[in-house]
Amino acid sequence: MIFRDLDLAYLESHGVPQLPAPDEQDIVENEGARIWYASHGSGPAVILLHGGMGNSGNWGYQVPAITEAGYRTVVIDSRGHGRSTRDGREYSYQLMAADTRAVMDRLGIEKAAIIGWSDGADIGLILARETPERVAGIFFFACNVDNTGTKPFEFTPVIGRIWQQHQKDYAALSATPDDFDALSTAVEKMQGSQPDLSAAALAEISVPVAVVLGEFDEFIKQEHMAYLAETLPHATLHVLPGLSHFAPLQAPDVFNDAALTFLKSVSR
Repeated sequence: MIFRDLDLAYLESHGVPQLPAPDEQDIVENEGARIWYASHGSGPAVILLHGGMGNSGNWGYQVPAITEAGYRTVVIDSRGHGRSTRDGREYSYQLMAADTRAVMDRLGIEKAAIIGWSDGADIGLILARETPERVAGIFFFACNVDNTGTKPFEFTPVIGRIWQQHQKDYAALSATPDDFDALSTAVEKMQGSQPDLSAAALAEISVPVAVVLGEFDEFIKQEHMAYLAETLPHATLHVLPGLSHFAPLQAPDVFNDAALTFLKSVSR
């Protein structure tokens, strides 16, 4: 039976499958924050970066599949999210890219492929722009690179269900369980002005990029993703039919097949 949860009703009643037991998990201190990470399996390194207000547990359908395919699969809770802490400075994708590099250094990973979801995709893109030698390629799922790329916000039941899950997870995992609203405000402020990458800046990003979007994404314009695929030097565009911003949870097999196809192309 093929699993589908297009309206996230299953998520609402059952949550996301727990991540498998890691081979290694720890905290690395970087730039005023304590960043939680976990590593599973062995092989070429793949780092999964979750979206804003989420946590590494959102990858519950992806970690087993990628690990079983022969990769060392690393998850990171972004600063202030999940088990990671934050300090008082404003959020930036540059700061979170630095956190990712700190985890890579701790784990002895010289180079990794990045699978980024929403904010995680932008973290991966900034990481590749700053230190391309550390990035084998980016599976860039569902994010904008400037403020022309987003749709006007419209609340839907699907968004309500994922938001409720984020709230539950934050309360259960965070060292500051009452700060969800403050985190949301800080992340929203960042998203209002960042990233702001020009076409010239995008043209400087030399790593392979799969630009991927659900057909019915609630937040990101398809034409913006097409622009990214045209402007990044080594990029291809992939639209996941019938899915939305939450494709990794709605149709894990479809998302995983696309991600693994990309990983095979950059992990020679």
